[in-house]
Amino acid sequence: MPVAYETHAAAMAAHSDPAPVDFWHLDARNLPVAILALTMVLVPALGVPSVLLLQDTLKSALLVFGVLTAAALFFWQQRDRTAPLLWHGVVVLPLALMAYASVSMAWSHTYLAASETVRWFVLALLLFLGLNTLTRENFPTLARGIHLGAVIASVWTVLQFWFDLRLFPQFAVPASTFVNRNFFAEYAVCALPFSVFVLATMGASHWRVWTAFSLALNLVAILMAGTRSALIALALLAVVLPLMLARHRQQFSCFGWHAGQRALIALVLAAGVLGMSMVPTSNPRVLQQDSGSTALQRSFLRATSIAAPKEYSAGTFSVRTAMWKATLRMLLAHPLSGVGAGAWEVQVPLYQDADTTVETDYHAHNEFLQLLSEYGAVVGGLFIAFLLAYLLRTTQTTWQMQVPDQKEAALRITALASLLALLTVSNAGFPLHLAACSALLALCLATLAASDARLGPQEPLLARPLPWRASRSRALLTLLACCTLLALYVTTQATRAEFRLTRAITLANGLLAIKQQTGRVDEASKTLLLQDMHEALPINPHYRQLATAVAGPLAEIGDWADAVWIWQSVALSRPNIAALWSNLAYGYTVLGRKDESLQAIRQLERLKPDSRALKLIELSRTGHADLAMKTMEKYFQSGDVDFDLMQFGYTLGMEQHNWALAIRALELRQQKWPEQTAECAFRLGEIYALPAVHDAAKALAAFRAGLKATPEAQKDNYRIKVPEPYHTEL
Repeated sequence: MPVAYETHAAAMAAHSDPAPVDFWHLDARNLPVAILALTMVLVPALGVPSVLLLQDTLKSALLVFGVLTAAALFFWQQRDRTAPLLWHGVVVLPLALMAYASVSMAWSHTYLAASETVRWFVLALLLFLGLNTLTRENFPTLARGIHLGAVIASVWTVLQFWFDLRLFPQFAVPASTFVNRNFFAEYAVCALPFSVFVLATMGASHWRVWTAFSLALNLVAILMAGTRSALIALALLAVVLPLMLARHRQQFSCFGWHAGQRALIALVLAAGVLGMSMVPTSNPRVLQQDSGSTALQRSFLRATSIAAPKEYSAGTFSVRTAMWKATLRMLLAHPLSGVGAGAWEVQVPLYQDADTTVETDYHAHNEFLQLLSEYGAVVGGLFIAFLLAYLLRTTQTTWQMQVPDQKEAALRITALASLLALLTVSNAGFPLHLAACSALLALCLATLAASDARLGPQEPLLARPLPWRASRSRALLTLLACCTLLALYVTTQATRAEFRLTRAITLANGLLAIKQQTGRVDEASKTLLLQDMHEALPINPHYRQLATAVAGPLAEIGDWADAVWIWQSVALSRPNIAALWSNLAYGYTVLGRKDESLQAIRQLERLKPDSRALKLIELSRTGHADLAMKTMEKYFQSGDVDFDLMQFGYTLGMEQHNWALAIRALELRQQKWPEQTAECAFRLGEIYALPAVHDAAKALAAFRAGLKATPEAQKDNYRIKVPEPYHTEL
C-alpha cells in the first residue's frame, strides 16, 4: 500500500470507524450525520399550511440550513486537523455544473443561472460532507432519518386519500406536503430502499413489527398517489432489491431471523399493503378523478393507462412529448454550450411547434434532456456519461464483492437502489429540481464514495486522500458563516416576495369575482394588491408563473395601466413568450401608447414571423378592429386557418364582444386540435354563461364536456374555476 494512502487510512480509522451508535445517543463525532438525518426527516415531513408560500421554498430552506449547520459543525470539529480528509471523483460532478452555471450568468439568464449555481453548491457541499462523515456504523442513523421522514410524509398522504385532510394546499391530491402527488411519489419511491435497509438490518427488537408496518404504509402511499413513473420505479425495485439482498444475504439480519419471525414480518407486510390498499377513499376530490376508489384500483388503473392510445394524443404524455421535442430542438441548436444554466424555460418558446403560443410548463419533465439543453454536450454530456459509468462500475463491483469487502454491500445496495429509482423517475419529471430528491442524490453518491474509500486504493479519479491543514477548516468556517447569513437574507426575501405575490393573486381573483357579480371594483383590495406587487416585483421580477396570474384579472376589470406594468416586468425576464407581447400590444393600444404597441407587435413578428394572425393583430391594435374581424371571418369560412388565427380570433371576438366570432374560433380550434377540448369547452361555457349570451343549457353542456376531457390530475382545479350555478350542477 502506498505511504500516502497508509497515512490516509490511519487518519480515517481515527474518525470513520467509531463504535456502533444508537439512533438517539450519538457521540460528538457523529453529530454532523445526526443533523443530516434530522434534516431528511424534516424536509419531507413539514409543509406550509397556506397558499402564501410555495412548499418547495420551505423544503429548500430546510435543506440548505441543515447542510450548512452540519458542515459548520464538521469543520469546527476539524479546526485543528492536519491529517488528510477524503476526496472522490464524484464530487467533481456537482462542482463542474456549479462552475458552468456561475459562468453562464455572464451570457445567459443571470437570475436563473445564479439559482442553479446555489443549487449545485449545496449539493456539492452535501456530497463532500457525506463522503467524510458517513461510515458503516453511522449510516443506519441516516437511513432511519430518511425512513422516518418518508413515513411521516406517507401518513399525510394516507389521511388525505382516506379522509380529505386539507391541512396543506394540494394541486393534485394526495400530495402529502409536496403540493403535487407526483412530487411526493417520486420522493417516496426513492426513499423506499432506505426503509428496506432499516427493516432488513434490524436485530431482535420489538420495533421490528412496527418498522414492517411503516414500510407497508410507505408502499400504500405510493399506490395512492398513482404516479406512473414511480410505479415503474417500484416495479424495478421489486426485482432488483430482492436479488441484491439475496446475493449478499449474510449482510442482512433478516436472513438470520428464525422462521416464525420471518413469517410474522411477511404477514405484517402483506396484510398491511393489501389491507390498507383496499380501504376505499372518502375524499370527493379523489373520487372525481375517476381512477379508482382504493389505492389498489388507483395504481392498477394508472399503470394500465400507459397503454391507452388517448394518453398519447390528448393525455399528459402528449404534453410531455411536445416538451421533449422542443427540448431536442433546443439542444440541436446549441449542442456544445447549451442555452445556459436554468434557461430552459426562457428559451423553450423559440423551439416549440408553430401552433403553440405559450410554454407548456417550467421544466422539461426529463432531467437528462433538460441538463443537456442547458449545459450542452461538453459539460452536461460528460456529467451524464461519468455518472452512468460510475454507477455501472459500482453496481458490478458490488455484485461481485467477496469476503471481507461484503461488509460494504448493504450500504451500497441501498444507495444504488435509491439511485435506480431516482434515475427512473427523472425520465418523466424533474425530481432533481426539488429539494428532497436532490438531497437523496447527493447522499447516495456520498455513501458510495465513502464506501469506495474504505475499500482501499482505487483509480486516481475515485477515492483518494485530500491533504489538509487546520487553516483550511478555519477558512471554510468563515465561508460557511457568510453563506449562512446570505441564506438567511435570501430566504427572508423569497418568503416576502412569495407571500406578497400569492396574496396578490388571491386579491386579484376576488376583485374579478366582485366585478363580475356587482359591476364595481373593491378599491381597498385593489390598493393592497398593488402595494403587494410593488413590494414583490423589485425583490423578484422573475416569478412569471405568479406575476401573470395577477395581471390577467387586473386587465379584465379594466385596470390596463397596472396590468401592462406587470406584463412589462415579466417580458423583461421572459422575452420569448408571444402571448405576453400580444397582451402588451393590446394594453398599450387601450392606453393610447401607439408607439409602444407597435414595438410589441414587432416582438410578435420576431417570435412568429410567418403568422398571418400578426397582420390582423396589427390592424386591430392600430384602430382597425372591424377590418380585422371581417378578414378573420373570411379565413374561418374558407377553413384555411392555423392555431394562431384561431387563438387571436377568440381574443378579438372577446375584446369586441363579437361572441359569434369567439365561439367559432373555439369550435374550430377544438375540431383541429382535439387534445385542447378541455380548455376550448371551458371557454365556450364561459361565453354561453355571459349575460349578453345567456344560454344556460349550452353553458352547462360545454362545462361538462370540458370536465370530461380534463386529465384527472386537473379535474379539481377545473371544477373550482367553473362559475356558479354551473359549478353546483356539475
